[in-house]
Amino acid sequence: MDLTLTEDQELIASTARELLESRAATAGARAMEDDPAGYSAALWKEMVDLGWTGLAVPEEHGGVGGGFLEVCLLFEQLGHALVPSPLPVTVACCALPIARYGTDAQKAEWLGAIARGSVMTCTPPAWDRPGSGVASGVRVESAEDGFTLDGGALFVPFAASAESALVTADLDGEPRAFLVDADAPGLTIEPSDTIGLDRPCRLVFSGVHVPHARALGTDRGAADAIASYGAAALCAEMVGAAQRVLDLTLAYATEREQFGRPIGAFQAVQHHCADMAIDVLGSRFIAYEAIWRLSAGRDATEEVSMAKAWVSEAYERVCALGHQVHGAIGFTKEHDLHLYSRHAMASALAFGDGDHHLDRLSGRLGLP
Repeated sequence: MDLTLTEDQELIASTARELLESRAATAGARAMEDDPAGYSAALWKEMVDLGWTGLAVPEEHGGVGGGFLEVCLLFEQLGHALVPSPLPVTVACCALPIARYGTDAQKAEWLGAIARGSVMTCTPPAWDRPGSGVASGVRVESAEDGFTLDGGALFVPFAASAESALVTADLDGEPRAFLVDADAPGLTIEPSDTIGLDRPCRLVFSGVHVPHARALGTDRGAADAIASYGAAALCAEMVGAAQRVLDLTLAYATEREQFGRPIGAFQAVQHHCADMAIDVLGSRFIAYEAIWRLSAGRDATEEVSMAKAWVSEAYERVCALGHQVHGAIGFTKEHDLHLYSRHAMASALAFGDGDHHLDRLSGRLGLP
């Protein structure tokens, strides 16, 4: 694995950081706290105009034809600026699985719409714990003219603004993926109040009919792809956010004076900052190894689980140490650090927490 970015990739990352930092005051997490949509429509339009929504979409469907690694550079910068956006769920969890497992008709209909700025969401993946079957809140039954969905899904990001959803449902003990319109009869979308910043909703399915043409793939491959791409994309976002917490902490340790000198001159504070830097660097390496393998089309099941387990816990550690260095000011609403802590707690649980991924990894390795 070579983590050296190409010139084009460096340009993508630097351009994204410059744009998002300049828009953070009006489109960041603080500015979006009271917005029902949870993200900036104006910034979303800019992203569409810049081709971000089509970066990983094949050229024949109106995209740029880039890879998963390139869009993860965008996700990292979203995390760094803490800008809530449906970009990760729309591109990583929806566009990429459709591009990989969709029929020609599905690709033509959905990928072009995503490249043009259509917002999509996905239900949490039906991760299966070793030996315990599939854990899914949505059930599906086969019918002559298609499928019928029943049940509910929690913590579906940006569902209130999405035009459609990629739904993972349990069919005879196996997770399958289905394309469902947001206004489908029998589908109810209920906003949820959570600690996260992505405006999650609860989706309730009551006899929602899905034609055969809306089933994505013929086995569990599409559902697994949603889970893998989503977890890896979230890791990239957490890496960017953890880096920002480290940056804020180093700046504060340099500026804040106590006993006549900057607190960064004290060895205990230096140890905290060093531990934070190690966690950020380790998170970047392990996250991008999984991202690189996915981008290269290789099996990354183990790498994704290792990355999600490690980065989730490392990001929370970075935030905790950041609070230690900042002291009381880091806990005030006026300071940004508490927003990153909220993001860390919600991200640690999304797409499987650390314990879950360690269970999956031990099962893959044949460990007890």
